[in-house]
Amino acid sequence: MAENNTGPVETGAEMDYAEHEKTYNMFLNLTKYGTLACVVILIAMAFGFFTAAGFFTSTLLAIILLAIGIYVLK
Repeated sequence: MAENNTGPVETGAEMDYAEHEKTYNMFLNLTKYGTLACVVILIAMAFGFFTAAGFFTSTLLAIILLAIGIYVLK
C-alpha cells in the first residue's frame, strides 16, 4: 500500500530542467502564434464581411497581417 520512501515526500524526484524549459518555450510559442492567428482571422473576417472588399482581398489582408505579425513576434 505505501511505498518505501526514505526521504520526505515533498522533495520528490530529480527534475529535468532542460526538458521543462523546452516544454515551456514550446507552450509560449504556441500561445503567441495561436493568438496571432486568431486575431488575424477575426480582422480578415470583419474586413471581408463588413466592407465591399470581398473574399480575395480579405484573404490577401490576412496573409499580409500574418507575415507582419510573425516578423514582429520573432
